[in-house]
Amino acid sequence: MTVEFALNAEARSDLGKGASRRLRRNVAMVPAVIYGGEKAPQSISLLAKELAKLLENEASFSHVLTLNIAGSNESVLIKALQRHPAKGHVMHADFIRVVAGQKLTAHAPLHFLNQETSVGVKTQGGEVSHTLVEVEVTCLPKDLPEFIEVDMAAVEIGQIVHLSDLKLPKGVELVALAHGNDLAVANIHASRVAKDATAEEEGEGAAE
Repeated sequence: MTVEFALNAEARSDLGKGASRRLRRNVAMVPAVIYGGEKAPQSISLLAKELAKLLENEASFSHVLTLNIAGSNESVLIKALQRHPAKGHVMHADFIRVVAGQKLTAHAPLHFLNQETSVGVKTQGGEVSHTLVEVEVTCLPKDLPEFIEVDMAAVEIGQIVHLSDLKLPKGVELVALAHGNDLAVANIHASRVAKDATAEEEGEGAAE
């Protein structure tokens, strides 16, 4: 089933911190701004409950969204969200315009596969640690991946998976690698339980 990533929005002319507070308090709307491309930045507002529902889907962060503003559609990506420090709801959103034929930069989540059945875990008794949970990619809008897979099947204890080990979809590049930063993504290390058991056994042996 294809999920449609779309939101209705309203143009906003009443700007400033006071206006934003009134918007959130009185009509349960979230202030936001769209920028980028050849157009001027545009201030908008979104229904808080609609935005919250959209964000329940992880893929909304790595998909081109359609904002319907007074019958006119804007293709955008979520660039930044400002959340309430205690309650966690979105207080402000930044969207960046997507222009067909122009490369964009976005964050794509990592999906880790075969962790429990990997060599390092199933055969060697290790544990998986994630260093990254998402990566920054650059590509054309049509090539933007929903997620990037990290196959842990053949990874052994002590082995580190780097960005350069990832299999990327066609047309997608990693921003960090382009800048020469081959960051660690995940690794499998010896289980803490196993370490503690070994230490305990060694301690008992010394006592004897």
